[in-house]
Order: sequence, then structure tokens, then C-alpha cells
Amino acid sequence: MVDQVRVQRLLRGLSDDIAFLRRESDASPSRRADEVWLRGVKYSFITAIEAAVDVAQHISATRGWGPPSDNGDAMRVLGRNGVLDIDHADHMRRAVGFRNVLVHDYVDVDDTVVISRLGDLSDLSEFVSAIASYLTTSRDEV
Repeated sequence: MVDQVRVQRLLRGLSDDIAFLRRESDASPSRRADEVWLRGVKYSFITAIEAAVDVAQHISATRGWGPPSDNGDAMRVLGRNGVLDIDHADHMRRAVGFRNVLVHDYVDVDDTVVISRLGDLSDLSEFVSAIASYLTTSRDEV
């Protein structure tokens, strides 16, 4: 059974990260010059995508759709089972790859890529909407 409280808590954290990233996408040059600014942006991407992974893994496990082979596959599983549309699931799988680079290859991250990702947070926002819709429409099964 999907733990609604857990998933909603994760979605709230993800939404908070999206709001922060959206605000920071308009940061002034002087704010961006602060050495902590980019670190905060990177960390917010990591925690936002990690929350999405946790949601995907939880839904996959509780629905008996798994186990996914890895975190990116957890997004594919949601796509195969109609929680996300297939294209969105693929975009989220790529977001998981971006998170992996930030976490594991942090020394070699191209900061211009991180900054450019601030310009389009729609995959994360759509994830929140899709999961909220799934929770609402599948309430009798949850």
C-alpha cells in the first residue's frame, strides 16, 4: 500500500526545491558570484531528484512493479505502468543521470550545464503533478 503521508512529504520537499531553483534562476550576477550560490543550486538539484527517485522506488515497491534495476529504471517503471507518460519517464531517467553526475563526478561537473538546467524545471514540476494526480485517481487502491 502506498504510504500517502510519506509520498506527500517527499513531494512537498521536491516542490520546495523547485521553488528555490526557480528563484535562483533569476539570481543577480552579484548573487551568482557568491561561492556558496552554485553549491546551493547543485545541492537543491540533488535533493529534488533524490526525492523523485524515492517516490518512484516507493510506488514501484508497494505496487509490486519492481524491483527496478536502478534509480533511472524506477522512472521507466512508472512510465510502463501509466503513472508517468513514457516521454516524461525518459526525461526523469535523464534527470537521475544528471543527479548521478552531481553526486559521483562532482569534481568534473560542467557548471554551465548546471546553470542552464535552471532555465527549465518543467520535468520536475510535471513529476510532482503526475504523482499528485496518480495519488488522487488511485486513492481506492492506495
